[in-house]
Amino acid sequence: MDAEQRLAVIQRGVVREMARYGREFTVDGTLVHGPDGTAVALREHPGQGGGHVDLGFVLHLGSAEAPVLWDCTAGLGTTEEEKLDSAVRMWASTTAAAVVEFLERQGRHGDHLQLPALPGWQAVQGPATVFGFRSAQLSGWLGERELLAELAPSLAGELTDERLNGVKLFFGGRAGDEVAEVRVNGTVAHEASRVLGSLDWPRAERFCWARLFVLLAADGQEDAVGRPAEDPLLLPEAYPRAHAPAAAGLVARRRAAIGRWWRARRAGS
Repeated sequence: MDAEQRLAVIQRGVVREMARYGREFTVDGTLVHGPDGTAVALREHPGQGGGHVDLGFVLHLGSAEAPVLWDCTAGLGTTEEEKLDSAVRMWASTTAAAVVEFLERQGRHGDHLQLPALPGWQAVQGPATVFGFRSAQLSGWLGERELLAELAPSLAGELTDERLNGVKLFFGGRAGDEVAEVRVNGTVAHEASRVLGSLDWPRAERFCWARLFVLLAADGQEDAVGRPAEDPLLLPEAYPRAHAPAAAGLVARRRAAIGRWWRARRAGS
């Protein structure tokens, strides 16, 4: 696929996935415009591997003061188009969910948390996505932990934006071949990554990973970078149950796709 074809696949995916949140986005050149001055920007991801996507959620288009929340994600599939589409879905289910919840503040797409170790900051945590083989064990571990609270002390010195910071957690793999990475505004937070790697999340014999995204907003900044909420609803369960296992006929294809994806990620694509 050439650059124009990749862009079209990614943009179609963004329009489709944002519609699931009831937000109408339209393609305009290299941007995908949304309601209330929001937009999603795209940029080429460095490296030769396919399936990597860099997406920036623009909170107020045209404002130099408003932050842009960039995130990189990778998808699974047997073709480049499948990988790109999968990457957009991964971004939408974690990063976009947290941003939409921050903008709407209705408790439908994430949790709102106060963390004693991060005074002066409010957290909006999107749902976790767990993918790979036998994901129920890792999903169960997540459901029983206050993971963000455990990492909060190591994040205090990493918040580089005084208004709003995007924090991505990605961890998993398999026993002896694992990764634990925390990024703040796209930059690896080494101490937080070390703490995440030291936790007792299950290391299985088969590949399995978890991904989630959190926004940390300074107290009093909600009106500056987001939109006030009305009558917040009851918050949903932080970590929904894992999806049912894939049908047996899909397992071989998933195994091959996951193996290729992991090798590409390890190679730094």
